[in-house]
Amino acid sequence: MKPLTSIARRDSGIALIIVMICIAVLGGLAMIFAFSMKVETRLAMNYNAEDEMLAFATETIGKALDYYATPKSPNEPWDALNQTWAGGPGSSMNTNGGPPFPENTRTIDLESRANINMADQMMLDRAMRVMNVDPADSGPIISSILDWIDPDKNEHPNGAETDYYESLTPSYKCKDGPVDDMSELGLVRGITENIHILWGVERNDDPTGNQSKLGFQQSDQAFARTPGLADLFSPLSSGQVNILTAKHEVIAMILGDEAAADRVIAIRAGQDGADGTDDDVPMREARDILANAQIPTQLINQVGRYFTTRSRLFQVEVHAKANNTERFYYALIDRDAKKVLTFFWKEKRLDSFNRIAKNADAR
Repeated sequence: MKPLTSIARRDSGIALIIVMICIAVLGGLAMIFAFSMKVETRLAMNYNAEDEMLAFATETIGKALDYYATPKSPNEPWDALNQTWAGGPGSSMNTNGGPPFPENTRTIDLESRANINMADQMMLDRAMRVMNVDPADSGPIISSILDWIDPDKNEHPNGAETDYYESLTPSYKCKDGPVDDMSELGLVRGITENIHILWGVERNDDPTGNQSKLGFQQSDQAFARTPGLADLFSPLSSGQVNILTAKHEVIAMILGDEAAADRVIAIRAGQDGADGTDDDVPMREARDILANAQIPTQLINQVGRYFTTRSRLFQVEVHAKANNTERFYYALIDRDAKKVLTFFWKEKRLDSFNRIAKNADAR
């Protein structure tokens, strides 16, 4: 028979182990409960943050719509880079007393680029020259773009229709319809293999250097990068390009002459040579700007229909933050219809607005 003291020690040891196990289980449950509460608290904060950010974005987009929908002053019937919507100081000529453009926003004038769905062979050919695309490659790419957009099944010379795309892995069909977003063109034959043709190339990475295929050396007013199709075209616009907001490369594409584009930029920028400042020289008619830039009358008659000084469609970005959370809200505003056509959000800023932000930070 075992001594009573030995049995007592064994029983107390077992009890101690049970107590330790209970403590460990309770501690684990407490940790799980604390973690669960932390997650629920975070979810509740995020939910409140989402509501707060959405409310802020909706209100800001509403203010932007009011700004664009308000009739412009007869003294300033144009849209130009020195106005507040474009980040400029505003013009003393605008005395209509309309609402101010809301802060915490960035804006892209969709009329500052050509409409890709209205581009013809000549404009696409000039775009390829501005982009420094090898002439041996540009022909098939242009034909493939036209095949992608036009509704028929007839293949342009060296182009591509559904038969080609169905031979790929994975396979897909030729759209044969208007482009809804410029990223679509990444599916087009010749661009898929050379995606920089769509998005452009930073100057430091551009092996072609600064000399454009148009034959003119780029000046300080020229673009700071080799542009892509997304810099030159938009899938949505009225069909004309606002000569007061378009970049150098877009004007050069339409005129087919970089030196002429330099003169247009110099005319509208005023004495300080910088766009978006107090001394900008906007004009009522695009033909007046072209004439003042010494563009030949014959060329003005050819390309004048491509230009305007008033814009209709704008894409507005609102950067919203709440509880260490941020989102970028985007709205497409139709000024003439006085309505928001699209509204969506992204966790990261769209590439097109990234470029605006970089330029603003550089200033």
